[in-house]
Amino acid sequence: MARIRKPANPFRYFNSSPEVIRLVVLMYVRFPLSLRNVEDLLFERGIDIDVCDETVRLWWNRFGPMFAGEVRRKRGLCHWHVDEMYVKLKGEMVYLWRAVDQEGEILESFVTKTRDKQAALTFMKKALKRHGSPEAITTDGLRSYGAAMNELGNRNKQDCVEKPAAEIGGSASLGAVWRGRPRLCGRWGGGPRD
Repeated sequence: MARIRKPANPFRYFNSSPEVIRLVVLMYVRFPLSLRNVEDLLFERGIDIDVCDETVRLWWNRFGPMFAGEVRRKRGLCHWHVDEMYVKLKGEMVYLWRAVDQEGEILESFVTKTRDKQAALTFMKKALKRHGSPEAITTDGLRSYGAAMNELGNRNKQDCVEKPAAEIGGSASLGAVWRGRPRLCGRWGGGPRD
């Protein structure tokens, strides 16, 4: 019979309490303070522990990502922007797929040689597994996203916007530019033709 293991306490090897560590890290991140200013503020508050500026830096590097993840999870669902671009990597041209949240933080990146449904599906599965399902996913007009999202069953979360032809230098969506509105995933947004 397998034993159920409790998750290890991340504060177990530190002499200070978790509350003090959390206070120190959040003070350093939230306010424009130097490491030594945080040390001085703790001393002025009467927290007389052996905290030097290097301890503050160590705690920030070790616990900062953990606290940021807690804040992000409490904030709830988010909005993603997903795109792909053609880049040169080690002398070879490949596609770089990226998912970015509403705060501009890169959630996931993935490199493939192809730009098809299978590559989009692999990328979306990887991002959804690691970061959960967002409220909405904004994509460009690439049909591979729609096919992958159909297979995953979250096509209703897709907000698909093509760039106007003036921005991309082509005439693929010239009709949308003339009408003054972007083309939305093959469907025109309102008008006499709908």
